[in-house]
Amino acid sequence: MTVGLNAFLIVSGLLFTIGFFGVLLRRNTLVIYMCLELMLNAVNLALVGFSRYNNNLDGSVFVFFIITVAAAEVAVGLAIIVALYRRRQTVMVDQLSAMRD
Repeated sequence: MTVGLNAFLIVSGLLFTIGFFGVLLRRNTLVIYMCLELMLNAVNLALVGFSRYNNNLDGSVFVFFIITVAAAEVAVGLAIIVALYRRRQTVMVDQLSAMRD
């Protein structure tokens, strides 16, 4: 049994949609951050699907590069969220709207 390109794109689109609405609707910065990562992984899945459909490794190599950069991004993002929590004692976006403090 082989998985076609449509299945990759449907799952990728669903993951991206869930992540997009999570970013729009949630107020917790950690959940927003996880939704952003979900959107990034949805794009990675689409790239792997196209790479497999075209029978070349260009998309897969690009995904490995993206995963490497995303690992560094996770470390920096979580460090920012932890620093923000230490300073304000909250991770809720509506309470962090003032950037002047």
